[in-house]
Amino acid sequence: MKRMMFVMLAALLMLPAVAQEVEVTSRQRLLEGVEGPAYYPVLNSAGDRLLFSSEEGALKLHDFADGVTTVVTRDYVAGRDACFGRDGKVFFVTQRVGEDHLVYRTGQCYDASTRKADVVTPTRHGAMRAVPAEQGDAAWTEGSRVHVTVGGEERVFSPVDSWAGYLWASLSPDGQRVAFFAAGKGIVVIDLRGQVVAMLGNYEMPCWYNNNYIVAQNAKDDGHQFTSSQLLLLKADGTWQTELTKPASMTMQPTCGGGKIVYTTIDGLLYEMKINIYE
Repeated sequence: MKRMMFVMLAALLMLPAVAQEVEVTSRQRLLEGVEGPAYYPVLNSAGDRLLFSSEEGALKLHDFADGVTTVVTRDYVAGRDACFGRDGKVFFVTQRVGEDHLVYRTGQCYDASTRKADVVTPTRHGAMRAVPAEQGDAAWTEGSRVHVTVGGEERVFSPVDSWAGYLWASLSPDGQRVAFFAAGKGIVVIDLRGQVVAMLGNYEMPCWYNNNYIVAQNAKDDGHQFTSSQLLLLKADGTWQTELTKPASMTMQPTCGGGKIVYTTIDGLLYEMKINIYE
């Protein structure tokens, strides 16, 4: 009897002390009737400005304060090849196909106050990423390596094997951890020494909601097209997760900032979501 009681007590101690619950407090369509299909949204850390790409690949900037949307560039910007610097400027990479059929990229910086873009990395053939590391700490991927700049020091890690490489690296708001996607493994969270602290599952496009939670995309396909896509909220230590949208919603490409979650649908409809997390 004593042994049974001990086993039962041990099992109870393994359970979380407090159940977690998430409430979606608001969900609203953005730029309805103003913009056409919009993809790859990127919020700044304060959540008051939003980058997104048009269906043609032009990069646009929306200011929530005055409701004004401006065109950063009409040149093609692939996917999330744009980000905010700590000074509020926008760093982005345009690309074009040359007469030799090679892809050429140009790194640029846009100042919203002057509505002017300047070239910061001349046009060249080869990979180029928008990483404003000179503005502070940053994280980015290159092949099967994740680069982390901390206090001006660059560190390079390959903490998990991945035949197709890493994508979508980002620092936690407190700068103490990095989340990224490793093909075949899913979302990985590491510390600043490159040690794996959590594996969150085979989901994509992780973004830090706060220091303890990550929003990610869970998409399924049949090899030709998406069959479902939803947003999940994941605890960064890997102990808990819940769905924010249903698989049939075809919601994807989440971005977080200032307590907001912005995402798009497969049809390019932008939405803003706010949540409360009860622990």
